[in-house]
Amino acid sequence: MKWDLSYFYANDEQFLTDLNEIEKLSNKIETFKGRLHEEDIFVEALLFSDELDDKLCKVFQYAHLKSDLNKKDVVAASNLQKVYIIFNKINQLASFQSPEILSLGKEKVMSFIDNHKEISQHRFEMEKLFHSVEHVLDASKEQLLSYYSTINNTSSDLYDDLATSDRNYQSVKLSDGKKVLVTQGNWTSLIADAKNAKDRKKIFEAIFSYYEKNKTTFAEIYQMSYKLDKANVNARNFSSILQSYLFRNNIPTSVYETLVEVASTQNKSLKKYIKLRKKYLNLKSYHTYDRFIQLAHSNKKYSFDEAKELFYASISSFPQDFQDKAHEALRDGFVDVYETEGKRTGAYSSSQPDLHPFILLNYTDTLDDVFTLAHEAGHSMHSLYAQEAQSKNLQGYTIFVAEIASTFNEHNLLDYLMSSSTLSKDEKIMLLQKQIDEIMSTFYRQTLFAHYELEVSRLVENNQVIDHTILSNIMIKLYKQYYGLDISKEKVKQYVWAYIPHLFHTPFYVYQYATSFAASFALYENIKNNKENAFEKYTNLLKSGGSKYPIDQTMEAGIDLTCKDTFMAVVHRMDELVEKLESLLMGE
Repeated sequence: MKWDLSYFYANDEQFLTDLNEIEKLSNKIETFKGRLHEEDIFVEALLFSDELDDKLCKVFQYAHLKSDLNKKDVVAASNLQKVYIIFNKINQLASFQSPEILSLGKEKVMSFIDNHKEISQHRFEMEKLFHSVEHVLDASKEQLLSYYSTINNTSSDLYDDLATSDRNYQSVKLSDGKKVLVTQGNWTSLIADAKNAKDRKKIFEAIFSYYEKNKTTFAEIYQMSYKLDKANVNARNFSSILQSYLFRNNIPTSVYETLVEVASTQNKSLKKYIKLRKKYLNLKSYHTYDRFIQLAHSNKKYSFDEAKELFYASISSFPQDFQDKAHEALRDGFVDVYETEGKRTGAYSSSQPDLHPFILLNYTDTLDDVFTLAHEAGHSMHSLYAQEAQSKNLQGYTIFVAEIASTFNEHNLLDYLMSSSTLSKDEKIMLLQKQIDEIMSTFYRQTLFAHYELEVSRLVENNQVIDHTILSNIMIKLYKQYYGLDISKEKVKQYVWAYIPHLFHTPFYVYQYATSFAASFALYENIKNNKENAFEKYTNLLKSGGSKYPIDQTMEAGIDLTCKDTFMAVVHRMDELVEKLESLLMGE
C-alpha cells in the first residue's frame, strides 16, 4: 500500500546521474538557434526535444512524488528544486524556438511536418503555437522573459513551505476527555464523528486558526502570484488575467463567465438543502463545517481492499477493457494509501507520458474515501487510455477535461450503491446526501472559488491592493450569495482562501471541476439511457488525450459546454435530489 518508486530509480544516485546527463544534453539546444529554417535541422530539433522530454518526465516524476511523500524531507525537496533548475535552464536555452518557428510562417512549418512522418505528432503543437502568435514576442524579448522563469513557482513554493513544511498540527481535548491530533487528513472525519457543537468548533478552529495567525503572509504570497499574472498579461498583450489562462487551450472566457452566472444565481435548492439540514439536525445555528455531519449514521468502515472491490463491482457491466484499466490503475506499487507525517495532504493521480500513473491517497476508511478512490482511479484510467492511443507528446490531456473521467466514476458508483435492494431508509438518506454533497462541493463550491479568483483578478487588473481583509471580505460576500451563510460569524472561516492549495498552485484551475462535472454528468446520463454509441464516444474522449482542443473533445462526445443548458442540467438534478431527500427526512 506504498508507492514503489524503484519503478523509476533504485536510489537517488541513479536519479542524479540522469539529471546530470540531462543538463549536459541540454547544451545541444543552442546548436539549433538561427537554423530552424533548414528542414533537416527543424526535424532534428523536434526529435531532440522529444528525447529530452522523455528524460525530463522521468526525473521530474520521481522527484516530485518522493517529495510529496514527506514534505519535511530536505533531501527530497532539494532534489525537486534541482529538477526545476534544469527546467528553467532548458526554458532559457529554448526561448528562441517559438519566435523562430513563427517567423517561418505556418505554411512552411506544416510542409516540414507533411514531409516527415517521424515528427507528425507535433502537428497539433504547431497548430496551438500559431494560434498563440499574437502573444509570442520576438526572440530577444522571449529570452529576456525566460530569465525570470525561475521565480514563476516562488509563490507556490512559499505557500507549501508555510502551509505544510513549517506547520505543526494542534491537539484538542474533546468533551469526552479524549485528546486528538487534528490534521489536514483527519479533521473532516473528526467533525463528522463529533457529538456536539463545541467539539466541532474546536476541531475546525484547530485547522483554520493557523490561516488566521498567518493571514498577512498568506495574503502577500497570494498577491505575489497575481503580480506575476498581471506582468504576463501586460508583456504578452492579453486582455485579462482570465484570458491569459484560458487562451492556450482555446477556451472561450464566456464558458467561465456562464458557469459563474449559473452557479451564483441558480442556487435555490442549495440554500434549501442547508436549511433542511439545520432543521433536521436541530442545530441552533448552522456553520460551514456542519456540512460534514451525516444526516443518517452507519458505523460501517471500508478497508482499502473493500473499497477497491466496491469500485470494481460498480463497473462490472461496462466493457472489459474499461474494467482492465481500472484494475491496472490500482495495481500494487502505484497507490500510496495512508496518511504519514509530512505527506502531502489530499489526493491526486499523477502521470507522465508512457509512464504508469501514480495515485496519492490519505485513506481513513470512510465512505468518502471509497469515492475518492474511484475518483483518482478515473484519472489514472484516463491516462492509460491516452497512452494506449496517442504518441507521447499528445497524451497529456488538459485540466479542462481532466475531471471528466474521475467524476464519471463517482456518478456510477453512487447509482450502483443506490440500486441495492437491501438499502435501509438511513442508507438511502446517506447516499442521497452523498449525491447532493457531490454537487454542492464539485459544482457550487468550486465555482464559488472560481468566482472569487475572477473578482480578485479584476481588482489586480485595476491596480487595487489585495490584503487579507479584502480577500476575506470577498469570501464573506460570496458565501452569502451562494449558500446564504454569514461566515464572518465563524471567526476563522473567512480565511478559507488561504486553505485552498489550488488557488496558489494552479490559478484558474478549479472552475474546471465544475465544467468537467457538468460534462461527465451529461455523458453518464447518455450511457445510462443507452444512447447510441454513448460509451464509445466517452472512451474516445479519454483516448484523445491532448490531441485536440478540450471544447472540441467534449463537443465530439456530444456535450456542448458553451451552452447554458449543460450547466442548468446540474441545477435541475440538484432540485430533484433535494426534493427526494426532503421527502425521506420528513417521512412522506
